[in-house]
Amino acid sequence: MDNQRLFLFFGLALVLMLLWQAWEQENARPPDSTTVTTTPATQPGAVPEVPRTPAVATEAVPAPKATEALSRGSRIEVRTDMFDAVIDTQGGDLRGLALRHYPVSADKPEQPFPLMQDEGSELFIAQSGLIGLEGQYPNHKTRYTAEAARYSLADGQNDLRVPLIFRAPDGVQYTKTYIFHRGSYVVDVEFDVKNASRHEWSGYFYGQFQRTHTPSGGFMNVAPSYTGGAIYTPENKYEKIPLDKMAEKPLKRQVTGGWVAMLQHYFVGSWMLPKDERNEFYSDVLDNTRHVLGFKNTNPTKIAPGGDGRIRVSIYAGPKEHKILKTLPEGMDLTVDYGWLTVISAPLFWLLAAIHRLLGNWGWAIIVLTILIKAVFYPLSATSYKSMAHMRKMQPKMAALKERYGDDRQKLNQAMMELYKTEKINPLGGCLPILIQIPVFLALYWVLLESVEMRQAPWIGWIKDLSAQDPYYILPIIMGVSMFAQQKLNPQPVDPVQQKVFMIMPFMFTAMFLFFPSGLVLYWTVNNVLSIAQQWRITRIVEGKK
Repeated sequence: MDNQRLFLFFGLALVLMLLWQAWEQENARPPDSTTVTTTPATQPGAVPEVPRTPAVATEAVPAPKATEALSRGSRIEVRTDMFDAVIDTQGGDLRGLALRHYPVSADKPEQPFPLMQDEGSELFIAQSGLIGLEGQYPNHKTRYTAEAARYSLADGQNDLRVPLIFRAPDGVQYTKTYIFHRGSYVVDVEFDVKNASRHEWSGYFYGQFQRTHTPSGGFMNVAPSYTGGAIYTPENKYEKIPLDKMAEKPLKRQVTGGWVAMLQHYFVGSWMLPKDERNEFYSDVLDNTRHVLGFKNTNPTKIAPGGDGRIRVSIYAGPKEHKILKTLPEGMDLTVDYGWLTVISAPLFWLLAAIHRLLGNWGWAIIVLTILIKAVFYPLSATSYKSMAHMRKMQPKMAALKERYGDDRQKLNQAMMELYKTEKINPLGGCLPILIQIPVFLALYWVLLESVEMRQAPWIGWIKDLSAQDPYYILPIIMGVSMFAQQKLNPQPVDPVQQKVFMIMPFMFTAMFLFFPSGLVLYWTVNNVLSIAQQWRITRIVEGKK
């Protein structure tokens, strides 16, 4: 079993994993049929109604018509140490949210990454409001008034409040306030209700995300990171809600606590709900392009005539950074999507992060982690390399058999099996060690691909971003050279066609790795160099024996 098969196994496993992921996304389990309903045909763009109770009727959350464009009001600009935000007086929507500590790219450090926006190629906004039976309630189609057009978090100020006001005809005054916190990606959305009417006020809070998404195609996007919805409840745990499945079976589920979120590569937006609060999760598709995922209270908030009340819910809008997600409500750490290899990927990231805390550089942390993984698998690798060394030692005898039997493959195979038996060589002796290592390779692949900590993390010299491809292709070329060097240490196939295939493989892998994240290429290159050293040493020992 020669070392080229390691790459064949890796390539096959990678392809199978990518095919499985594509199949899983295409055939993702929709929400349970017992808790799913379709939106009434008379309201093609409406969010499902608040559940009816014996004493309280309900109304639907207003939504744009199927052909209606997203309306605009006045824009309010907000600047904090974490965000550059835009709030629209139309609905009080959060229409823009740029992350100041995460530039668009390493070569544009002054341009913050736009997580939410209502302009450009993709729409992603957060909407919220109140609904009820009697009176006029402020929802995401209500026009608010604002006290100022610009807000900024001042030095020494820990919180920044941005109020929006709406006065209903029945005398009820609503103040919708966004509360930004220093050093935090959590934004509170608060409704203060002053009931100046002569009747008891009763209302329900709702919050939702609305976004569009066009999947990117092309060869190097065979395994794109997941972009779509996700929900979490203590009862049903974590569940993805793919955007392309929302139109088939809109979500309608009664829950207690949990959260609803929109995920994308490296970042997430999530409505985080009180753990003891009853809500309904819902989804919808507007205009065949805009996907809605949200929640609404199922128990009303009631305020007596002349009384005041407050309702508050929090949004997390930021990076999928492990140490931050651990401080948020239960299940938020699951938004870092390692797929079915999470059980391996999570410990690998923990170890990688621990090394980074010691070294302060993710590139060197990857190298140290590679050495540690290689040390753990040394006994298994040694078994595989010994098998290859024995096979290499038998090359002259195998070549003689090839010359003797020519194209008679049946007799050649019989003679080779007899040779293996005589020399006490198991030609498959290196397979099991390689198969055991493949899940670790794939798990680390997802760690390096999915972890926002790698985003724009420099290593040395020309490598300014370990999550991006090598701009000068130096690492992929070194990796290709190392593969070629490994081939020279391996037993060469007897069959000429196989020889040609194996000679092409370094060039094929080099071409593929040209577009891989440089952190992944760094891992694979270091692994190759260590493998060459280990294989060379074992081959010398085996060939030196009489």
